[in-house]
Amino acid sequence: MSDLVHVSVSGDVATLTIDDGKVNALSPAVLAATHQAFDEAARSKVVILTGRHGIFSAGFDLSVLRAGGGEAVDLLESGFRLAEKIVNSPVPVIAAVGGHAMAMGTFLVLSTDYRIGPFGHYKIAVNEVSIGMTVPLGTLEICRRRLTPSALHRAVTLSHVFENTEALAAGFFDELVSVDAVVARAHEVATTLAALDGNAYRSTKDRLDATSRDAIKAGISQDIAALR
Repeated sequence: MSDLVHVSVSGDVATLTIDDGKVNALSPAVLAATHQAFDEAARSKVVILTGRHGIFSAGFDLSVLRAGGGEAVDLLESGFRLAEKIVNSPVPVIAAVGGHAMAMGTFLVLSTDYRIGPFGHYKIAVNEVSIGMTVPLGTLEICRRRLTPSALHRAVTLSHVFENTEALAAGFFDELVSVDAVVARAHEVATTLAALDGNAYRSTKDRLDATSRDAIKAGISQDIAALR
């Protein structure tokens, strides 16, 4: 698949691992490989999305964003469309977060159906405002569908950094386990989800998520149109 992204399949479960050997910055190459890998993984009944031990993703490659121009806009669109693809996945997606998640990395986590986080001093944050950026409309809607109202305000307007049980209570995660057990626990959950009726899952998710999906799609379209 790629030196940056790997897919392994065990029975009904595909595990997509992003690992650039560093902080899993979402560069054009990483995002292109992840798009391709996700399309492959989604042929299975359940997808587990994970990263390196200690870090899920630090977010967009800032060197590309700071350079500006068309490549920066393409990078943003690729990241937003990947999140949208995960939101719209026809099969359940589990985030196995074995470390820090920041900015676009956080948005990918919040796009999944079930999120397992780590105990310990591992941070998850929407830090755009702290670095002088306005949170994009599409990703704001992704946050809105998962976070509690009070946590949403602290996360997106104040760039509050969440850890441990505070991140769990805020809605970033569905459960916390030790960092070394994150992937194993994801496989346990995946086994349960693989037994669901796929057609019933998809039709129910369509009914539940129709409004938020429309808002995410419209937000991304507005974000990209404003940048082009």
